[in-house]
Amino acid sequence: MDAYSIYSEANRTALLATSLILIFAIAVIDVVTPSFPLGYLYLLPILLVSGFLDREWIAIIVLLCAFLTSALSRYEFKQAVVLFLMALTAFGGTGFFVSEVVLNRQKALDYIRKMETEIRLRRETEDQLHGLVQSSPLAIVTIGTNGEILLANDAAQNLFAPGGAPIPGQAIAQFLPALRSVMQQSRSHLFRTRIRCRGQRKGGEMFLATVWFSTSLTAVGPIVSAIIVDFSEDAQDREDLSLEHLLKNAKILVGAISHEIRNLCGAVLVVFKNLSRVPELSRNEDFNALGALIGGLEKLSLMELKPSSFQDLGAVELFSVLDEFRVIVEHACRESGIKVLWNVQETLPLVTGDRYGMQQVFLNLTRNSQRAMETTPRKELTISSEVNPASVVLRFEDTGVGVSDPSQLFRPFNEPGATGLGLYISRAILRSFHGDLQHEERVEGCSFAVTLERFVSSEDDVA
Repeated sequence: MDAYSIYSEANRTALLATSLILIFAIAVIDVVTPSFPLGYLYLLPILLVSGFLDREWIAIIVLLCAFLTSALSRYEFKQAVVLFLMALTAFGGTGFFVSEVVLNRQKALDYIRKMETEIRLRRETEDQLHGLVQSSPLAIVTIGTNGEILLANDAAQNLFAPGGAPIPGQAIAQFLPALRSVMQQSRSHLFRTRIRCRGQRKGGEMFLATVWFSTSLTAVGPIVSAIIVDFSEDAQDREDLSLEHLLKNAKILVGAISHEIRNLCGAVLVVFKNLSRVPELSRNEDFNALGALIGGLEKLSLMELKPSSFQDLGAVELFSVLDEFRVIVEHACRESGIKVLWNVQETLPLVTGDRYGMQQVFLNLTRNSQRAMETTPRKELTISSEVNPASVVLRFEDTGVGVSDPSQLFRPFNEPGATGLGLYISRAILRSFHGDLQHEERVEGCSFAVTLERFVSSEDDVA
């Protein structure tokens, strides 16, 4: 109840007491002055109590006042009954009307308070959102159906027109031409998507932009809200990094295959020397030419990879690598119906190596496990860790079909898989930074152990 209303909570006891006193006083005066009827005065206490009492109590007081009016009138019975009914109707109508008016007023006040609260909360939320948008390092704009920018934060201004005129009111097409067709479709479709397109600053400078945008309906029609990121430097860094690791892995592969070739050349060279003792063959020109070819092939095979000879190895925070790997792999495993169990210690020491090479090895082992568990009823991949004084061992254990011939593992073009090189390259990558990859026998499924050398240095060199 409104604090400024006569029917407020604080006044109810006094109003009730006053009403009862008035009823008693009117009745007493009516008794001592029979020639001057005062029944109409009962409307006053009824008006006082009708604003806060329940309807049942209002009805009781109305009956009491109507009875006193007719009983103290000194009319005959029939006339008294008629007076009672008339008083009951008048008092009841007045009381219930006042009660309904006060109730509706209270509902209106409650509704107004609710609206005021909602408006205040909405303004607070809008202020918070406005502050969040303005302080965001990401460029955020809203665009009308006519293709003009409605609102833009400081980051958007700095991205498209640094130091220039405000961009609200300008056409988005001059900054992001690809959004021209989006604005045409937004009039009839509601969507949420992402595109990568060419962006252009006010001075004509081009950049690669990634745009997340969605359409929504407002009172003024559909609008497009967009978040824009200048992806140029990130794309360049990513391409440089991809090229660097492509070359690095190519060197690892060439070195590993050169090692295999040298082993074969050594065996062939032994056979050649043994055959050269045969007098008939020693004088054969073709046989001598074959020896020269074998020697040349052996020199070629001396390209064998020497660990860390071509790359800067540093300390790798293994737990962060596993965190990134977990984000990548769990979604794919979930889609394949595979349950991934992580038994990895929360604190792992630094290891020597290359974090991207480790990621490639982990992903290759996981893909092998996915293929091995395609036909098995129980699909579980357990990834566990073991910390030793000089190394950290990660185990990838699955419930797949297992390996029928472990002797064929790590042999190029003989192991199962798309190219027959996955495990071979994975072992070569690990050995390039003094690690190793081994198959461990299991009664059920398959297990591979990744061994990584612990990093020992007095300096804080974390990759």
